[in-house]
Amino acid sequence: MGKKSEINITVELNENNLPVKMKWSSSENNESGDCKSFFLALWDEREQSSLHLNLWTKDMNVDEMKQFMHQMLLNQSDTLKKATGDEALAATLYDYSHEYALKAGILKEPSKH
Repeated sequence: MGKKSEINITVELNENNLPVKMKWSSSENNESGDCKSFFLALWDEREQSSLHLNLWTKDMNVDEMKQFMHQMLLNQSDTLKKATGDEALAATLYDYSHEYALKAGILKEPSKH
């Protein structure tokens, strides 16, 4: 049997069942920490559909969420390239993430002279 690894997420909820504090830990390298947001996507092979669990605390501000989303888009572009080898499709997603960053105010348009 192969090696096993666990990633745990602990979510503390308020009286309205909204996340107020989240912690993560990993058995792989004994690391842990706090986080303000957690997005998980799983592929359901039988249903041929993705399942999502997206949580964030009330302390995560709008600018942090925009930055988090931008970084996830970049990561998805990298993952698509690694998983499929389809560089053109991955570049399309990367280009979209750049456009998103401009519209979200994360990146500035280069000045035109």
